[in-house]
Amino acid sequence: MKTILITGCSSGFGLETAQYFLEREWNVVATMRTPREDVLPPSSRLRVLALDVTDADSIRRAVEAAGPVDVLVNNAGIGVLGALEGTSMDTAREVFTTNTLGTIAMTQAVLPQFRQRRTGVIVNVTSSVTLTPLPLLSVYTASKAAVNAFTESLALELQQFNVRAHLVLPGRAPATRFGENAQSRMDGAIPEAYAELAQNVFAGWAQSSAVTQAAEVAEAIWRAATDPSCPPRLAAGADAVALSMPSSAPAVSIHRHTGCGGVI
Repeated sequence: MKTILITGCSSGFGLETAQYFLEREWNVVATMRTPREDVLPPSSRLRVLALDVTDADSIRRAVEAAGPVDVLVNNAGIGVLGALEGTSMDTAREVFTTNTLGTIAMTQAVLPQFRQRRTGVIVNVTSSVTLTPLPLLSVYTASKAAVNAFTESLALELQQFNVRAHLVLPGRAPATRFGENAQSRMDGAIPEAYAELAQNVFAGWAQSSAVTQAAEVAEAIWRAATDPSCPPRLAAGADAVALSMPSSAPAVSIHRHTGCGGVI
């Protein structure tokens, strides 16, 4: 019976992924900054641990408590939306510390056991916004694009140890705590000079019905975790696949219960 450690499980993609692997008889270590036992069904194969990916001591304690794991999913992240001029450097640092450095730190903490056992899978969840330039997302996109580059380079380092590293790139998520938590970082993020641009951007988003369901992301993570022939990148959701279409590689959407993924 294999074990998966997932960061950011209090809601959204992380929560759905934890449920998905539990249903498939895996041991699941679901981590979150403030553990909540009520968000997942009770199971002898489930452990809920406290983890703040920006805190080295918290990472050490969680990895020690988790014990041997077969798959690490770096899903924890925070969002920010706004013009660069309206985004403070404190906010930019917070976003990079969580999204980029948190992913790197978690990976570094788990790698020794993977290397020693010569087996393991790392799945880093980034975003389809890295596939095409979009306004008002420069800092967030940069934090996720850095993880893309990190993962692809890391994969080459780890081949010799039979350890795989993959990317899952979800499209736009339905309203979740992720969006709610971003609100505090958006105060003053749209200066008057950018108001018209923001209005047009928001209007365009409101007219779009394309969203990525959490189940589609969980299925992409499942494929990355369990299929050694899985490509390095998987788009999750029809909107993510649409953004990937200019790529020369084929793209197929993740659809619930099909188990197939968009290749980008």
